[in-house]
Amino acid sequence: MIRLLGLCGSLRVASRNRRALQIARSISPRCCELVLWEGLGGVPPFSPDLDQPSKPLPGAVIDFQKEVESADGLLIACPEYAHGIPGAFKNALDWLVGSTVFPGKPVALLNVAPHASRAQAQLREVLTTMSAEIVEAASCVAALPDPDQAGLPTEFEDAVRSALAAFVAYLHKREG
Repeated sequence: MIRLLGLCGSLRVASRNRRALQIARSISPRCCELVLWEGLGGVPPFSPDLDQPSKPLPGAVIDFQKEVESADGLLIACPEYAHGIPGAFKNALDWLVGSTVFPGKPVALLNVAPHASRAQAQLREVLTTMSAEIVEAASCVAALPDPDQAGLPTEFEDAVRSALAAFVAYLHKREG
């Protein structure tokens, strides 16, 4: 069974990005378990002074790193705030920089707001710098309307289903 970890870059409970990951979980292939990480709000501010081999990491950071380590791949849905990556999400990523659990980790990006291109570009730059393996075939831009609008566009569901299938195929091929 492939285990994907869904990372939402927003702290908002009713964010479109969280909703997109919930939808992705509900339509993911049978051979795939998509777990949504809900610990973003508990991750303390990054400090190199706390990220030392001689000091124990904060519990929330240990939990986050274990979740990332146990995942075969990461599905990231991140909003754009003030033309950039939200601070809380960038902070969480900073805690992975010095870890051994992230380099080479396959990542798919899900952008639910096509106009949010700056944050996506920044996110790609940060993830590439962190040695992520961004899987282009599994990354997609698919507009998701606000929850108060009726219905779910089939285009969104089709795009996410296709991206997940590409991610699973990539991970199967990678396994060998």
